[in-house]
Amino acid sequence: MTPPISCTFRRAIPALILAAATLVAGCAAQDPAATRDVFDPYEAENRRMHEFNRGVDRVLVRPVSKGYTSVVPDDIETGVIRLAENLSLPADIVNNILQLNMRGALQDTARLVVNTTVGLGGVFDPASEMGMAAPTNTDFGETLHVWGVREGAYIELPFLGPSTTRHTFGIFADLFTNPLTYVLDSPENLAGTAAGVASGLSRRERFTETIDQILYESEDSYALSRSIYLQNRRFKVGGTTGAAYTDPYDGTAGGGAAASTPLEDPYDE
Repeated sequence: MTPPISCTFRRAIPALILAAATLVAGCAAQDPAATRDVFDPYEAENRRMHEFNRGVDRVLVRPVSKGYTSVVPDDIETGVIRLAENLSLPADIVNNILQLNMRGALQDTARLVVNTTVGLGGVFDPASEMGMAAPTNTDFGETLHVWGVREGAYIELPFLGPSTTRHTFGIFADLFTNPLTYVLDSPENLAGTAAGVASGLSRRERFTETIDQILYESEDSYALSRSIYLQNRRFKVGGTTGAAYTDPYDGTAGGGAAASTPLEDPYDE
């Protein structure tokens, strides 16, 4: 029996994304991550999108996150964050396998089994209490890096914020690499998305001081957020291992002291 077109299309999406990512990211003459440069050919459009995202944060995300954390008890809020993390583990396992990181895949699998069973679906975290390895928190963007796909241009995405060409394709591919998308029926398969949104609101309030300083108190919030994102993203995928990232917007020679210190990325999920 021929599968429905929608199912066939969903299964073909990851392959299409990979092919497009390889083509688009490969068009760059040089991988900017290799030299720790900023490749931002769409800066004018990115700055307009950055202003849009700042407006969304100011009128919607920031006040909603404050209201959410003030209404929801801390224990429930922590439980939702743990649930979101646990529901993301199947996708992490798939990406670890695609990266041939079998150790990471086994560690995430063990954590998923323990927290799903003993931890009541992931609301509790007995895996950490047992001293098990922390989750790898990988993604398809990192998988593309392992496969040799170049970083590509810097992009500011609507609502999602800083990204790169490679990471953007990875974000969309991750919608299809999570096995829960196929195992669970609708609307149960949206549980991970709902938990992720709630977890994001918690993180927005948790890092509100840092995010507000970047978005509303810095001289150039676009340049600063771009610098912080690229530094941390490259560090995550191993692009700056053993080398300091030079911030081109830092007025001190060589990037100053801040250039050798990885900054916490408030946009990191």
